[in-house]
Amino acid sequence: MKRIDKIYNYILNNSKKFTKDKLLEIKGFNAQEIEESLDILKSNVCRELNVLCRNKKIVKIKNRPVCYFDRECFENILCIKLPSDLEEITDINDYINSKININTEEQSPFNYLIGATTSLKNSIEQAKAALLYPPNGLHTLIIGSTGVGKSLFVNIMYQYSKYIQKLPEDAPFIIFNCADYCNNPQLLLSHIFGHIKGAFTGAEKEKEGIVEKADGGILFLDEIHRLPPEGQEMIFYFMDTGKYNKLGETDRHRTANVLLIGATTEDPNSTLLNTFIRRIPITIAIPSFEERPIEDKLAMINYLISKEAQRVNKTIKVSSEAVKAFIGSTTYGNVGQLKSNIQLACAKGFLNCINTDKCIDINLNLLPPNIKNGIFTFVNKTKDNTTMWNIIPNTIIIQPDGDKTFLETDAYEPPFNIYNIIEDKASLLEDEGMREDDIKNFITTDINIHLKKFYDRFKNDMHRREGLLKIVDKDIVEFAEEIKVLAEDRLDKKLSERFIYAISLHFSALFNRINKNTVSFSSDINLQSSINSKEYDVAKEIHKLTEERYKLTIPQVEIEYLSILLTSIQESSHQERVGIVVAAHGTSTATSMVAVAKKLFDADNIIAVDMPLERTPSDILESVVEKVKQVDEGKGVLLLVDMGSLKSLGEVITDRTNIETKSIDMVSTPIVLEAVRKCALCDNDLNSVYTYLCADFRGYTNNIITESSLDNEGIIITICSTGKGAAIKLKELVEAVTKNIAAENIDIIPCGLNGLKELIKSLSKKSNIISLIGIENPNMGIPFISIEELIDGSGEEALKSIIQGKAINITHKSENKIILKNLCKQTLIEIITFLNPEKIYPLLDDFVNSIEKSLDTHYSNPAKLRIMFHVACALERMLLNNGLTYEDSNVKFDTKILNALMEAKTIFKSALSINLTDHEIYYILDIVNKN
Repeated sequence: MKRIDKIYNYILNNSKKFTKDKLLEIKGFNAQEIEESLDILKSNVCRELNVLCRNKKIVKIKNRPVCYFDRECFENILCIKLPSDLEEITDINDYINSKININTEEQSPFNYLIGATTSLKNSIEQAKAALLYPPNGLHTLIIGSTGVGKSLFVNIMYQYSKYIQKLPEDAPFIIFNCADYCNNPQLLLSHIFGHIKGAFTGAEKEKEGIVEKADGGILFLDEIHRLPPEGQEMIFYFMDTGKYNKLGETDRHRTANVLLIGATTEDPNSTLLNTFIRRIPITIAIPSFEERPIEDKLAMINYLISKEAQRVNKTIKVSSEAVKAFIGSTTYGNVGQLKSNIQLACAKGFLNCINTDKCIDINLNLLPPNIKNGIFTFVNKTKDNTTMWNIIPNTIIIQPDGDKTFLETDAYEPPFNIYNIIEDKASLLEDEGMREDDIKNFITTDINIHLKKFYDRFKNDMHRREGLLKIVDKDIVEFAEEIKVLAEDRLDKKLSERFIYAISLHFSALFNRINKNTVSFSSDINLQSSINSKEYDVAKEIHKLTEERYKLTIPQVEIEYLSILLTSIQESSHQERVGIVVAAHGTSTATSMVAVAKKLFDADNIIAVDMPLERTPSDILESVVEKVKQVDEGKGVLLLVDMGSLKSLGEVITDRTNIETKSIDMVSTPIVLEAVRKCALCDNDLNSVYTYLCADFRGYTNNIITESSLDNEGIIITICSTGKGAAIKLKELVEAVTKNIAAENIDIIPCGLNGLKELIKSLSKKSNIISLIGIENPNMGIPFISIEELIDGSGEEALKSIIQGKAINITHKSENKIILKNLCKQTLIEIITFLNPEKIYPLLDDFVNSIEKSLDTHYSNPAKLRIMFHVACALERMLLNNGLTYEDSNVKFDTKILNALMEAKTIFKSALSINLTDHEIYYILDIVNKN
């Protein structure tokens, strides 16, 4: 081996053993050390070292004595990239502080943070240390009050990791809010680590968790203090080992390389387990707005106003008094509160000059009282600090020409915009096949909700009109007041004060669009249902008056918009509404329905309660009680549930909370939507909404009883005492039979006994009533099928014969399993927790068929159901290692039946790996004997 290669190998091998701390302390290897280790003359060592430096193999560190270090190892340990022409460094520390910070970190993401060199300097240094720590960084906890910018700081940490090439550009950054599933450890486990197919009821396919998604990147756990102890234990085992398993797996054979960053507003020592805290070596505190120096506060105000100037494309001028008020009014909400206050002020200033070229002028008089009073707080805190007073300029002027990288929207819209409400919702509802009248009802209710939210901002103002004048031109407000008087006279009804807000804001936005040539003179929205109404006539009159007053050409479609607006505004002496709680089994069933309602109505009086099948009834009750308290506004709460077993919760909740509740089962998305629409109208009480949904509402398609909908093959009426509950369930069972024989043009109508005769009399004039189905025969000369006959199969066969016009043989027992299958699945959903009803039913059916074949017998549908339900419960007991013990040791079993059961139970062994014990089989044998 050549001499130069020996020297290089010595430096390379020893360089690999260094850490960052060791490198900063020892600096490298000097010529004398190499001479002694390799027994090579020092002059020759120096000569070869210089060659290696020129060849960019090593780097020279000019300390005393001069040291040398492998170039690639040097870059890797310090996480830097040396210039290609660099051969020597005077001092490592100086090089890091000067060359890296000035040359290569000039565009560091952290440099964009306000306070990077002042109040956040220490926090940023901690963050860099955590991210640079070899090999993959240190898990970190960010603490700070609400609104200080913890999420932004974590995002910058992610950007910095990519900037220093610690992470690739496409590295994942996953955000998870621990509060979302804090009350359900099992569901939390599924979301964090994923689950395999069949892990629990509803797990139709394998799902990846957030740990798997974050592999090779950063996982941000927001509100980490909301993790329950079980969740913390799951996480710190993963932090220790890097291994995990999905829900449903027994071995932790999966691995992921994830840097965890948590954020909390609480004291970690009081909210997190000690074992969990010990595994997070870095804790970074983000200072509150109050703790920031005045330079940082001014910089934040400048930045936030700059964003608003870009958004509205106008110059913004802010007086020193307004600046002081912004600073003084920013308390518990920190930077988030400051941003909200500035946006509100800019919105008011913008609407003051919306039709002019003037700049937005923000002064103390423009600000609402809660922000304006902040100037007194500022004065009290800074009266002895002359430096702070002097640093605030008399006026801040921001031009709309800053960097637009961070813009969230391209244009500003006033806080109430009838165009957006109508256009966004109408097309969506049309796509869903909703009738025109229902679309109109939705839109009018939605406008009312939007307007109420805006109006409520001023409900505590003694001078509401003054509040409106701060954001709308005075002449427009006066014109709106004139229109209100005219409309009340023409329509002969009292309009609420909110009408003035609606018309003022609407015209303010309209005139702005006309001046900017962005108004549309055509519309794809069909609102012709209002063309013959009084509101439409008044709208035409308002349209004409507006053109004459403002000398503008206003689109004809405005008449339709104004008509809708006139219909929407209602007079109401109180603002309370009926609250709604939707509770449904499954991990997201209720949430999905509520999300649709919120999207269409922007509603805030409805809450979802998802009930994964593994949750206990007591846990479900507590959740629903809490949500009822949360959504109650004084007019009661409507419970919309998916199963009859939940309907009884209403009485319990009323007893516990003294809040009046009403329950409706068999919840569906149309019922949820109509409930929100009705409850959003302040003059509807709980009883009227409940009665309407139970008795009158038939959905948004053609299920409602009209002349057009009765053009069919006939009608089947399902009967129970009230027309609710059982009648609706019967309707679903009968629908399954009619679909099975392709009888699609039959209407099935649930009805109560009280109104039965009147309904039959009315319907008989327009259509053929082919059958009645229920508990008791009303003896009205129409073919009747009892529930018992429907369940045991004979009624199902009779119904088919009636529909197909064949002779009825009511004594024949049907082999068709439509009713059996539907009844069984519905009941299984209510009685089992862990098994999937869709998957377990075919196995239960095979189990009964096996017994029938072995014993050469046939069971009726009710008998089959009894056997299936008992076996399903037995299988769940096996899963929980909680099997029954057969107490009667003297009983003599029928050997033939016992052998049939022993053979049939192998079905579950092969399909589910569940083995029914002998004691469970003995109990099943008793059930079989009774049948």
